[in-house]
Amino acid sequence: MKKIAKFVVGVGLWAASVIAVAEVPDALNPIIPVIESWGENPVLVAAVIAQNEKNVSLDEIKELDAQWQAASDLTPFMRDLMQNEAARELVTLEQTEPYFLEVFVMDNQGALVALTNKTSDYWQGDEAKWQKSFNNGNAAVHISDVKFDDSAAANLVQVSVAVKSEGKVIGALTVGVNVDEL
Repeated sequence: MKKIAKFVVGVGLWAASVIAVAEVPDALNPIIPVIESWGENPVLVAAVIAQNEKNVSLDEIKELDAQWQAASDLTPFMRDLMQNEAARELVTLEQTEPYFLEVFVMDNQGALVALTNKTSDYWQGDEAKWQKSFNNGNAAVHISDVKFDDSAAANLVQVSVAVKSEGKVIGALTVGVNVDEL
């Protein structure tokens, strides 16, 4: 557990917004098994399997990522990923607790399969959230540092877990948790 004394966010609200980072892992412990169970949700597993079976090349994924990052508005491709059956399931899961703010599922290369909110990029495979949770097919839980998210106006931590089918790691899932609500 990292020992970071305290940090302050927001001007004028600092007294209510002081977060002791060292407390975050303990507060997350009860919800980690819940999030891990989402990684075996049949709707999400089926979506990841279907995406993996497409065998999209990493070059194609990176091209889609460049288009994603260049887009100023939601594109039809983004909307599809936010409205498919797996995305609807993610919304249902996200709504189970007020501290869940964003959820997304990635395939075996870190490309998005479904999401509840637009992410800054499409390909997550170069980021710790995918790399550490997919873990070369060895499943692990990855908890990011707490960061202030401007769009949510909240302190968020990302919890990432493996998506598994019959015990085999096939993708990853990331949940943004509002530590102010937690």
